Amino acid sequence: MTSKEIRDLAPAEITTKLRELREQLLQLRLRKQTGQVEKTSQLRSLRKDIARLETILNEKNRKPVAA
Repeated sequence: MTSKEIRDLAPAEITTKLRELREQLLQLRLRKQTGQVEKTSQLRSLRKDIARLETILNEKNRKPVAA
């Protein structure tokens, strides 16, 4: 997901997407421990997507306070 796509989402949608991605990351970590993951780069991309979502969600939550 790009940051532009994330910025178009509502805060509630961002939190649901965050929950989904964290669950995917957990499942991927468990599969990695058992040796079932072929593309380990997926872990890194999921972590980066989660960081993007959290950053933009924090920006959206902080914006009304600053204005």
